[in-house]
Amino acid sequence: MWLWLWLAVAIAAEVAGTISLKLSEGFSRLVPSLVTVVGYLVAFFSLSQALTGGLPVGVAYGIWAATGVAAIAIIGALFLRESLTWVQVGGIGLVIAGVLALELGGAHPGPHGG
Repeated sequence: MWLWLWLAVAIAAEVAGTISLKLSEGFSRLVPSLVTVVGYLVAFFSLSQALTGGLPVGVAYGIWAATGVAAIAIIGALFLRESLTWVQVGGIGLVIAGVLALELGGAHPGPHGG
C-alpha cells in the first residue's frame, strides 16, 4: 500500500515539476522555477522509496512515465492551450496499454508460491 502511495506522490510531483518548467519560461520566473526543482526532487525521492520498498523498476517507472505523459498532455490541452490530436490520444492509450501489459504479464506467484 505504501509503495503505491510513494509512486502516486512521485507522479504528482513530476507532473507539477514539468508544468512548472513550462511556466518558468526558461527559469526566468522565480516561483515556477522553484516549484520545478522541488517537484523533481520530491518525484525522484518518492520514486526511490517505491523502488526501495520492492516495486519492480520496470513496472514502477512504466506507470510513472505513462501516467505522467497522459497527465501532462491533458493538462497542456486544458490549461496551456496546447494541441492534443486524436492520434496523440491514441498514442497515450498505447503507452498506457503497454504499461498494463508489462504489469499484467509479469510473473505473480499464487497463494502456493507458483
